[in-house]
Amino acid sequence: MSTLAELRLSDLLDVLLVAALIWLVISWFRNSSARLALLGLAALAVLFGLAQALDLQLTTLVLQGFFAVIAVMIVVVFQEDLRRLFEGIAVWGLRRGAPHPPPDVEQSLVDSIMKLAKGRVGALVVLPGREPLERHLDGGVHLDGRFSEPLLMSLFDAASPGHDGAIVIRANKVVRFGAHLPLSSDMERLGQDVGTRHAAALGLAERSDALCLVVSEERGEISIAYEGEIRTVEDAAALQLEIRRFIDRFRPLPVAESSLRRIRGSWREALLAFGLAAGLWYIAIPGGTVETVNRRVPIVVENLPDGYRLVSIDPSDVAVRFEGRRRDLYMASADELAVELDALLVQLGRRTFSLSLDQVKSPEQIRAVSMEPAKVKLSIKQD
Repeated sequence: MSTLAELRLSDLLDVLLVAALIWLVISWFRNSSARLALLGLAALAVLFGLAQALDLQLTTLVLQGFFAVIAVMIVVVFQEDLRRLFEGIAVWGLRRGAPHPPPDVEQSLVDSIMKLAKGRVGALVVLPGREPLERHLDGGVHLDGRFSEPLLMSLFDAASPGHDGAIVIRANKVVRFGAHLPLSSDMERLGQDVGTRHAAALGLAERSDALCLVVSEERGEISIAYEGEIRTVEDAAALQLEIRRFIDRFRPLPVAESSLRRIRGSWREALLAFGLAAGLWYIAIPGGTVETVNRRVPIVVENLPDGYRLVSIDPSDVAVRFEGRRRDLYMASADELAVELDALLVQLGRRTFSLSLDQVKSPEQIRAVSMEPAKVKLSIKQD
């Protein structure tokens, strides 16, 4: 309760900012193409923590050597995912909108795709989201021509030199055609009966927030690829609904409304991120405050000579005032605290012993600053 009473507005803002960063990382982790590798690294981190807690020295030493080069490994293994993460942060910060097509272009696009499917003409159309696509596109011709149904049909005509590539539509213009996209290797999602166009569509959807429309020339089916998934649409109404949903997702909104919509869509991740941020704040900020606390600490008698038996200690424990960080004081268990008394001199008749702070046993993170009483009396019987 005292910690909550000390909570300031700046502390709440601090927690919310860290929660936003954690939420961003969780969202990246969920959409990352290297989720299994990330889970493997997380498992090693948990193992490292357990090894330290259990004092497994060899395991700790080996994992320390591994984590010494982990930064380089992360850059190599997650190069694409990290680049997309930083691009997403930049896009979010700049409030960059998506160049969505106007209603007339949207309807004309749906009609064109349906005609291509009916004629079993292969096609691949890309509608960009907020994230930049240039580094994913290879080759092709920069066109920057106004979109129209005849233009689209001619670009995918078998006699067109770029009909096997993809066209990119920004707003009401075809900005590029004949472009080659990165191919996906996820055969589980692609299936066995699809061609290169579907692999290219899914490959771009895995690496960006673009929407890819695919027409199969073998089956005349229409598929859409988005957010690392690919699925078939049945008719023109379903296709138009998917395009409309894609456009609405990137419609410019006030920052507060946009953030609330994102949180509603992934409230579990948002709740987890806030909990982690609050826990980190409690451990690092209030838990890092240096303070003092009184604890009752037992007297532990050591080095009692042979032939002597301890009957009682008066008092059996003393009040020790410890100083340290709040979290360390809280984590210190009763088993880790003791006042060690060397009873070797009882053979010379001594029964009253003075206590000093040097005799207090405690974790190294905390220290004893005072003790009361400073003397104890032993009741001893000689066998």
